[in-house]
Amino acid sequence: MKAIPQRALPERCLGALRTPALGLGAMGLSGLYGPADDRHSIELLHHAVDAGVKLFDTADVYGSGHNESLLGRALTGLRGQVQIATKTGGAAAPGVGRPERIRLAIEASLRRLQTDHVDLYYLHRVDPTVPIEDSVGAMAQLVTQGKVRHLGLSEVNAETVQKAHHIHPITAVQQEYSLFVRDSERQLFPMLRKLDIGIVAYSPLGRGILSGSMTNLEQIENLQARQERYPRFEPRAFCANMRKVEALREIATASGLTPAQLALGWLLAQGDDVVPIPGTRKLKNLKSNLRACTVILDETQIAAIEQLYPIGAMAGDRYSSALAARVQD
Repeated sequence: MKAIPQRALPERCLGALRTPALGLGAMGLSGLYGPADDRHSIELLHHAVDAGVKLFDTADVYGSGHNESLLGRALTGLRGQVQIATKTGGAAAPGVGRPERIRLAIEASLRRLQTDHVDLYYLHRVDPTVPIEDSVGAMAQLVTQGKVRHLGLSEVNAETVQKAHHIHPITAVQQEYSLFVRDSERQLFPMLRKLDIGIVAYSPLGRGILSGSMTNLEQIENLQARQERYPRFEPRAFCANMRKVEALREIATASGLTPAQLALGWLLAQGDDVVPIPGTRKLKNLKSNLRACTVILDETQIAAIEQLYPIGAMAGDRYSSALAARVQD
């Protein structure tokens, strides 16, 4: 495929990696949040490139490899215009952080992505059976070999970051970060900034709740699967969260914004080292989200938002008990 003319989005730095202020999380294009059509997904990805998106985020576990393969097909011929971030070590099985497992994983990811390198390679979850120094040491070898440009970690604590960074510079840490989930502001983010490590905010719209498009449980696709994974969708928690969203909608409307644009605008105002990666299967949502790059909030607006959403504002745990064991923050 020939290169696509790209618009320019404002840029910021994730450590040594310069990238536009918003990336695209591709996980939802492999069916977790409801049916996804590959043809439409590829069209969406091409529209994203045209709109100035460069950083595309995936993982080897998303759709058991389908997500990486989809990106590989969509971005063929566009490799020079995009940055690909993928992850390994997300499977809920011991040993996924072993050096030999990581070496095999990158080869499989590169085949699926149809590329000879990835721009950002994350350890998806820290393997409790493998020292972080061993996992990152193996990833560092991939940088030396030219298969990986930059290293990242996902869902870690400050101590783990320090240990990993001592082995090889960490460029970015991917963490769930939104108005609903702000706990990392206390200890982790100050450490990242001390070490000049960027922050990639996944689920910046609270698994979609902060978008304002969900008004009742009956309209949510794959509701049972979401409730099994994310307690915020359980009926009582969902109702409490929606009350917060309605208050956010009032602030957004007064500023001529959607709740999603306001939520993303708040994230972008948290520092020029923060890059949200909202995901969507719909072109209209992609276009709307990208307008958040133009949102400028004053101190009064930020204070009002943060009064509404203090740390711990979300009702319901981030993950079900079965998934929470794999989260290290």
